[in-house]
Amino acid sequence: STANAPEDDAPNRYSRTERTTYSRYSRDANSSGSSVPSNTLEKRIEELERELAKERQENARLMKMTQDKEELIGKLKEEIDLLNR
Repeated sequence: STANAPEDDAPNRYSRTERTTYSRYSRDANSSGSSVPSNTLEKRIEELERELAKERQENARLMKMTQDKEELIGKLKEEIDLLNR
């Protein structure tokens, strides 16, 4: 279903991924017993969540830059058309 999702649905896809990641780590902590302390996994999850937040900010910044450049290209094409006439 995510393959057909519109671009505006990106934040929802991220949150589903984040929940899946969190669920996977929770299951690992429960199934592994004492081999990996849950505190270590919680710290890793927090670290990954911070990383994810940074990546989302970077993605938003790059998307904005792309939109700005596409707008500029459109305006320049219009100007070229006007000059050619």
